[in-house]
Amino acid sequence: MYIILAILLFGVLIAAHEWGHFIAARLCGVTVHEFAIGMGPQIWHKDGKKGTKFSLRALPIGGFCAMEGEDEASDDPHSLSNQSFWKKVAVFAAGAAMNFLVGVLIILVLNFRAAGFLVPVIQGGAPEFAAVNGAALEEGDVFYSINGARIYLTGDVDVLLRLANREPIDLVVLRDGEKVAFNNLAVGTYTSPEGEPYQGYGFTRTAMVEEATLGNRLKYTWYNSIDFVRIVWYSLQMLFTGSAGVSDLNGPVGIVSEINAVGAQSANVTAALENIAYFGAMIAVNLAVMNLLPIPALDGGHILFLVISTASEKIFKKKIPIRYEAAINMVFLFLLMGLMLFVTFNDVMKLFGGGGAQ
Repeated sequence: MYIILAILLFGVLIAAHEWGHFIAARLCGVTVHEFAIGMGPQIWHKDGKKGTKFSLRALPIGGFCAMEGEDEASDDPHSLSNQSFWKKVAVFAAGAAMNFLVGVLIILVLNFRAAGFLVPVIQGGAPEFAAVNGAALEEGDVFYSINGARIYLTGDVDVLLRLANREPIDLVVLRDGEKVAFNNLAVGTYTSPEGEPYQGYGFTRTAMVEEATLGNRLKYTWYNSIDFVRIVWYSLQMLFTGSAGVSDLNGPVGIVSEINAVGAQSANVTAALENIAYFGAMIAVNLAVMNLLPIPALDGGHILFLVISTASEKIFKKKIPIRYEAAINMVFLFLLMGLMLFVTFNDVMKLFGGGGAQ
């Protein structure tokens, strides 16, 4: 059942993305030839208004919104290529914006079911902490930031400490509404509450519960959404620094497997549906951010070419021919498909215990 839910979730996110492009195109007066969910052979279609064909295709691995003048020059005044700069930006960015909105709405619905929200706080400081750092942490101090990065959720503390890689950190806490800074906290030998020596930063942490008021539901919906965006950037940072490799990436098969595991490990069906919905919100925000990366073949790549072409027209009085963009997009599309095949192969190998390619 959870595998079916995972496939349906992908379908919804793809539909939402393409629907964003479709709505923006319609609002900007762009002709849309076809709005399709899925790829491959067509299994159903309906002719809609303004010449748009709505179709469902056999392979649930994508979708598209085919617009006039998207990949070629066109004399049609309703083509995308003949729209203004900001209308083009709006059309290209609308898919990612819709995915982000879907993620936010899922989190909002889940937060309206929440009984309260966990806030990470200091449980205590080691006896040596004040002597080493010049001031003491107090029980109940609320985590505010580590190395300048805001702490929105309890899990952020672990993530930011892991990214610090046991190097000195700058910690800011809130005490009675005021910020208290502890700079250059180094890993050292401290005494635990049980009297045992340990290596760490000299504090223990726990969580307190904030009441689920309307304001807090909205606040933590936004916090969670921003946190998902930041997780994507941290993941990219880990890829570029070598902390993680391409073999650590999950493709559709891996994500479906993860969703199935999340559902199977939940206490009951209601909890499973909520956990899968939360996972889906994270994927939705992830798709939004990844699609806006300035990489050819992605929406962000289209926007990048648009900026370059507009700048060229302003400075050199000459547009970059759209066929060049189409050719570059095609090359990167093949590269992305190759990466997807590699990741999918890894997913299958992990699924059958092969460990994946190294």
